[in-house]
Amino acid sequence: MSDKPASVEWRKSTRSSGGANNCVEVGFATSAVLVRDTKNREGGLLALSPTTWQSFVGTLKHSTPTSG
Repeated sequence: MSDKPASVEWRKSTRSSGGANNCVEVGFATSAVLVRDTKNREGGLLALSPTTWQSFVGTLKHSTPTSG
């Protein structure tokens, strides 16, 4: 798999539903985990190392949601 965003298989977040304005997609590339805005796919992306991604997801799983 290439790290080029066009060749990455993107997956929409399971929390991105119901017309909310905070939808993201995640793509797993060879050396990075890519995150982009579902509604603005050409607007850029965030590239994280697999280790950083695992830490981020682990933190989210163990945190208490707050309203914003």
